[in-house]
Amino acid sequence: QVHLVESGGDSVQTGGSLSLSCAVSGDRRTSPCVAWFRQGPGKEREGVATISPGGTSTSYDDSVRGRFTISRDNGPTDNGKSTVSLQMNSLKPEDTAMYYCAARYTQTRAQCHLGADFTYWGQGTQVTVSS
Repeated sequence: QVHLVESGGDSVQTGGSLSLSCAVSGDRRTSPCVAWFRQGPGKEREGVATISPGGTSTSYDDSVRGRFTISRDNGPTDNGKSTVSLQMNSLKPEDTAMYYCAARYTQTRAQCHLGADFTYWGQGTQVTVSS
């Protein structure tokens, strides 16, 4: 099991910045692959970014590459707890969405990508960008 809690959502104006956080706690001694997804009003859910368990490999959707940065802090020991952040800059109205943190355990870094099947999900945090 992995428990995920998102925070940091807010309302900002176009061009502004926000930093989202996801507190990750699992019942294994290894960290999971973590991703951020979002679902805007009237839209399907889409992947935003992923980060490997060790934090050395990341991937981004084309719509956010160069504007968003995903990172993680696994703490001093690999005890399954970590914080995954999503720094969002140059925000646009089309970034308005509920943002979700998701996780899955993987055997290799190659299995950590936006097309993978993520098992665990948080409740989401709302980001609203006004023009």
